[in-house]
Amino acid sequence: MKMKIKMKTKMKTKIETKIETKIETKIETKTEAGAHRGRGAGRPGAPETRGMPETLGMHGLLGRLRMSGAPRMPGRPGKTAKAGRAGFCVAALLLCCALGLFACDGGGATAPARQASGSAYAAPAAAVQAPEDLPAGDEILRIYCWNTEFQDRFNAYYLESLPAALRIEWVITPNDGNAYQNRLDADLAGNADADDPIDIFLIEADYAMKYVDTAYTLDVVGDVGLSEADLADQYDYTKRIATDSGGRLKAVSWQATPGLFAYRRSIAKDVLGTDDPEQVQALLSDWEKFDAVAARMSEKGYRMLSGFDDAYRVFSNNVERPWVDASNRIVIDDNLMRWVEQTKRYTELGYHNGTRLWDAAWSADQGPGGMVFGFFYSTWGINFTLLENALADPSAAQAVGNGIFGDYAVCEGPQHYYWGGTWICAAAGGDNVDTVREVMHALACDAEIMQRMTRDTEDYANNRAAMDAIAGDPEYGSALLGGQNHIALFADAAPLIDMRNAGPYDQGLNESFQAAMVEYFAGEASLDAALRNFRADAARKYPDLAAGSG
Repeated sequence: MKMKIKMKTKMKTKIETKIETKIETKIETKTEAGAHRGRGAGRPGAPETRGMPETLGMHGLLGRLRMSGAPRMPGRPGKTAKAGRAGFCVAALLLCCALGLFACDGGGATAPARQASGSAYAAPAAAVQAPEDLPAGDEILRIYCWNTEFQDRFNAYYLESLPAALRIEWVITPNDGNAYQNRLDADLAGNADADDPIDIFLIEADYAMKYVDTAYTLDVVGDVGLSEADLADQYDYTKRIATDSGGRLKAVSWQATPGLFAYRRSIAKDVLGTDDPEQVQALLSDWEKFDAVAARMSEKGYRMLSGFDDAYRVFSNNVERPWVDASNRIVIDDNLMRWVEQTKRYTELGYHNGTRLWDAAWSADQGPGGMVFGFFYSTWGINFTLLENALADPSAAQAVGNGIFGDYAVCEGPQHYYWGGTWICAAAGGDNVDTVREVMHALACDAEIMQRMTRDTEDYANNRAAMDAIAGDPEYGSALLGGQNHIALFADAAPLIDMRNAGPYDQGLNESFQAAMVEYFAGEASLDAALRNFRADAARKYPDLAAGSG
């Protein structure tokens, strides 16, 4: 038995009850906690699987009913309207029906699974947020994403401009198990006929082309209405990756994501005799020098890196060939094999701790008890992940004295690279294109807003003029980085990013390759066996691709 509830009258927007259930509260808390921490395909490396999309479930149903137990939007005072007796009865009846379905559903609707203890992810179920403290408009602006990063930017830099007639519905599906893409794929397929269609959805660099080169995304210029002048100051690579095969720009990003090498100042002083970024860079400017410093770190009891995956993005973003060639054959680039050789050598020499990206030991290595010299991080990684991991007490002030806050610095490292990035897409079939255009313009084109965003958050905005202004500001510096102006280094690196070899299979093949090579690094498989395992896993994910060579 399936139940589809439609409330398309104004009563839907006015019935706001005070019914709050422990079930909803627990599911919301767990999903939101995981969604905020989980960074996405290019960020936390959750293995990609070919699972089915989650059904709406209890939480999604309650979100659609606009229950007052939904979380309040940050930045706005909470208001709860008193429902009339009729409204209360209708809502209570619907809730009872929903609870009955939740307890004994005969049609396959399932409750979200519990989050694993200590996991950085929530269960792969969507958290549908419909805050009651926004104007009770008759139209819905529906936004799909995998964590709260974009929601934070939206709230801080656009929410005040939201048209009064609109109500926002955030559909947040964490990335683990490929759940976000599965949910997005299923819902985009029916978007044109949906009662409340998707208006905006977010994508990442590793799978951008999967959505950019389809009819599910609108042309940012031709359909949405941004001008070439609006987009002129965006970094070229952020436009290249979001341009379809017909030359149409299909998404915009508020951020650029060049990468740097973040290192511990105290360890640099102990081993290298200096923590000055220019002097440290001179010692790390190519891979041969990097290896020599790794040996010096080992001699003093430190590790150069934390784990197997740490340098992967530097190598994978400097390949000569894409993962898949024109004949649909998988190609393992020589630069990826250089990563394999280096990582195997570092493993045997004890130059890293054998951690995996995003696991608890990797995070701990960045904190007060860590003995690791440095980490390759892009823009979001420094102000988001490294900051959190550096603190001894995340609830206390972010200041010197709290863990190793202030003990990090950054330099360019042995090669330029990028990592991640998030793009805003306008969904075909959405019914709020004018508002989508305003959102895109505010967050991805307005130089004043974007400069303020960087000064507020230390994220690196996708606007050359805004970033050049901060890069040249002698008063600007990051307290986390001991007062260093890291924006100046990002400003030098961002124009050098080359996305020509990016493709739609990058996320899945990168993850499969890394996972297979870990078996080789750990001595559990020979190199030939690990390569066979990679090709077998790739064939399961992408049966349309030939195994190829390399």
